Amino acid sequence: MAEHRYDPKLIEPRWQQVWADERTWEVSNDPDIPGERSYVLVMLPYPSGEPHIGHLKVYSVGDAVAHFHRRTGRRVLNPMGYDAFGLPAENHAIQTGQHPRESTDRSIEQFQRQFREWGVSIDWSREFGTHEPRYYRWTQWIFLQLFNAGLAYRKEAAVKWCPVDQTVLANEQVVDGRCERCGAEVVARQLEQWFFRITDYADRLVDDLDTIEWPANVKTMQRNWIGRSEGAEVVFRCEDVDPDHPIDYPVFTTRPDTLFGATFFVMAPEHPDVMPLVEGTEHEGAVRDYINHALTESNEERADTDKPKTGVFLGRHVINPVNGEAIPMHVADYVLMEYGTGAIMAVPGHDERDHAFATAYNLPIRRVVGGHHDELPYTGDGPIVNSHAEFDGLHNRDALIKIVDWLDREGKGHASVNYRLRDWLISRQRYWGCPIPIVRCDACGLVPVPEEDLPVRLPDISDYAPRGRSPLAAAEDWVNVDCPSCGGRARRETDTMDTFVDSSWYFLRYCDASNDEAAWDPAILAEWMPVDQYIGGVEHAILHLLYARFFVKALKDLGHLGVDEPFAKLFTQGMITKDGAKMSKSKGNVVSPQRIVERYGADTARAYILFIGPPEHDADWSDEGVEGVHRFLSRLWRLCAEAADTGRVEGEPRAPLDVEGADLQLARKAAWAVDKVTGDLSGRFAFNTAIAAVMELTNEASRLRDEAAPDVRRFALATAASLLFPFAPHVAADAYERLTGRRVWEEPWPDADPALLERDVVQIVCQVNGKVRDRVEAASGASREELLELCRAAPNVRVHLDGKEVVKEVVVPGKLVNVVAR
Repeated sequence: MAEHRYDPKLIEPRWQQVWADERTWEVSNDPDIPGERSYVLVMLPYPSGEPHIGHLKVYSVGDAVAHFHRRTGRRVLNPMGYDAFGLPAENHAIQTGQHPRESTDRSIEQFQRQFREWGVSIDWSREFGTHEPRYYRWTQWIFLQLFNAGLAYRKEAAVKWCPVDQTVLANEQVVDGRCERCGAEVVARQLEQWFFRITDYADRLVDDLDTIEWPANVKTMQRNWIGRSEGAEVVFRCEDVDPDHPIDYPVFTTRPDTLFGATFFVMAPEHPDVMPLVEGTEHEGAVRDYINHALTESNEERADTDKPKTGVFLGRHVINPVNGEAIPMHVADYVLMEYGTGAIMAVPGHDERDHAFATAYNLPIRRVVGGHHDELPYTGDGPIVNSHAEFDGLHNRDALIKIVDWLDREGKGHASVNYRLRDWLISRQRYWGCPIPIVRCDACGLVPVPEEDLPVRLPDISDYAPRGRSPLAAAEDWVNVDCPSCGGRARRETDTMDTFVDSSWYFLRYCDASNDEAAWDPAILAEWMPVDQYIGGVEHAILHLLYARFFVKALKDLGHLGVDEPFAKLFTQGMITKDGAKMSKSKGNVVSPQRIVERYGADTARAYILFIGPPEHDADWSDEGVEGVHRFLSRLWRLCAEAADTGRVEGEPRAPLDVEGADLQLARKAAWAVDKVTGDLSGRFAFNTAIAAVMELTNEASRLRDEAAPDVRRFALATAASLLFPFAPHVAADAYERLTGRRVWEEPWPDADPALLERDVVQIVCQVNGKVRDRVEAASGASREELLELCRAAPNVRVHLDGKEVVKEVVVPGKLVNVVAR
């Protein structure tokens, strides 16, 4: 028998070449090709540098699912792309002078090379980067559909501005009051910005969560982010600035029953009316300083009930609509622009934060809901007190309804539903992004670029440095155009789109990626959408997933789609850590997937990362664990190669018939492994226990190598290789071909012979007073009396019962007998 040595450096390139040459993983859109369709999708990566260990994990997860779906009879779409626009590439260009397209394309080449080396079963014919004009042409087309439907609009808004990166930041990009990327202290600015009306879809975004199979924590995060609550909108009027032209300030409250207890009024630092209220007054300087300081804090910090409450008096008052009292106006950081209208009625008698603020600034505190406790604030229910004769004495929940009705009759308020969700701000004052297809004409206003003129190409420029406006504004030849409406002089929009726009529809383009006439063919989308299984990090639980859901719903309403939700099922994987800490270059604990692949091979890297633990949990990297998985793969391949020297499995591996002894034992182990792995992959992601089952089968085949017949060993080892294929495709394909002469990915998923899963004989543990004294074999269906008789007759049980009185006998069918004696 020839000596065999497992060498992934020879095995893996061979199979990668086969899959590339034969375009094995490409799938046709031809509707006449039979077979159930399955769309398996991993969230597209941002191409910066080389792929990291997180990419290896998530694509190993996705590939295992894709392979299992294929071999259980489905036609699988498993595509690849790159979220290629964004700030890191632009800042790299500023530092190096290299065009961001060059660094981005170089990173994409690294991703392509390593993903091929990993053997990921991608349909490369559908690949694209979001920075390519053939893609962003259709991003711009979608923008125009939303604009024409009134779902895209421009307005002035208070924004969080990074003075170093010179661009608007989303709330999530501000950490401890500083830019998440560069660390600069964030300031407030008023700018005209582009928005999408995602708030129009708030109810559907909440309600439709019940129709999809997503992790409960992700659904909760989305519900909390949308933040739907019921209450009333109440109008407070300010007459101080100009009594002839009073200003109405609506506020949303879930507690209109406490309106009579409102003793002051608070506005968020970002509220656009705060500075106009104090402009030219003695309060202007203090208010401006306070606003800039407030914006250095995160929303979470500002909303913390334990944080000391601070604020500044605005020198103005509003009228409480229910009792006519003039109450003072303040700006305070515990009020967020993201909630309600950015202003609140403060009821210190019944709200903890209002109470803390009133106490700090010696403001009136009034109780208007009675209860069993004398201390304030009181946040429970009870009778209305100190309010109005019409409502005093009513239970506050009943009074709430009557007060809202009264406000509505008087024209001072109405019942309302509020959302924490705000419209999606998509403007970015940076270069490396998708141009917004709008021109500004003095005569015509905002004019959409005609669809036939798309894409509006991003021009090549040499100076990307931010200067408070988009670098595109300096590209005069590009900016100055004729108005598409009147033909007069006009200027292009120079803001670019938030990169979340690019990633909110890419999964639709994959379905029909070669279509040059449209973003997609609706009939083709109907075949593939929604995505059957979406896989990615929980860090995208809110924004990316929420925006993608909004896009799909809006595009359906506009007649371009036939589905309500983009992703039917969602799986979120955990992180890989090192010594219990998150990997980072600064900590020096980064594990390079490329180094692991170069040393052990891609199959070891992939199998280990799936074996390390349940993939939804964080897992700690272990070099010793990698070695162990490598030894397992080497042993399985070697056993298969040796077994192949004795002959081949003819046809599809089948369980041998009429066998006994070691042959039966090994055949049963193979059936058990098939049943176990199939169960672990059917609707679950229990890859670690599935791989463990293949290890057990391999161990059994090794242990019985001299006892089991060669054909039975070949059957068991071919089964092990077949089951291993989703996790370690190269070694599995090689071993399977050696044993069978066939290609494992073209084979159906193995079935477990039911007869082999039924054990005719089971081992019964025999205990005396709870201690194991012997073991006996019994028929799997043996009765209680038969089991008791067998155990009583066991030699070591008889010894420990000799001379004792049996007081109780416990029988667990198929498992154990315990005799209690004294």
